[in-house]
Amino acid sequence: MDIYLPIAYPILAAVVAYLIGSLSFAVLVSRAMGLADPRSYGSQNPGATNVLRSGNKAAAALTLLLDGVKGWLPVWAVVHYGPQAGMSDGTLALVALAAFVGHVWPVFFRFKGGKGVATAAGVLFGIEPFLGLATMSTWLIVAFFTRYSSLAALAGAVFAPAFYFLGNRVVWYVDNRVLLAAVIMSGILIWRHQSNIAKLIRGEENRIG
Repeated sequence: MDIYLPIAYPILAAVVAYLIGSLSFAVLVSRAMGLADPRSYGSQNPGATNVLRSGNKAAAALTLLLDGVKGWLPVWAVVHYGPQAGMSDGTLALVALAAFVGHVWPVFFRFKGGKGVATAAGVLFGIEPFLGLATMSTWLIVAFFTRYSSLAALAGAVFAPAFYFLGNRVVWYVDNRVLLAAVIMSGILIWRHQSNIAKLIRGEENRIG
């Protein structure tokens, strides 16, 4: 029985992370606050940015916070309690990716989820706070100077794996499995922004504010 525990724990942790990630707070918060389903207006994307189009800033802020927390929580739990159960950085990488994938393809909402920006940020903060801070700073800088939320998200997606890799020399140890998970998340996030990229190229993308 004990032989299978090292295999069972990572799989169980990944499943739990995926289920947590599958909670689409854009939809849940909108329902709780009596707002229209965010999948029925605007970009039809169940994310904080589209919830903001409802005109309810509180709902958008709460969605952003909860989408970030659901990415952070399972990763943080593995970082702090995983070693006691024999979980390695491989489990951390698996859980990080599972939480993010849960948001993008949520089992509770017919696998139609958001683009994953807030959840990815939460995952990065869970892996290493400095990593999350560096990536968020990139988002803020690009958003401030260009006023394009999508471009800021794309910049964050590109720089996040680089920040993790470069952090090896300064702050933390780099595990190739975690680095691979970060690269995969970045790739999915960029792919989910295809329509935004096309609008940016045509000059049709909406600016913040």
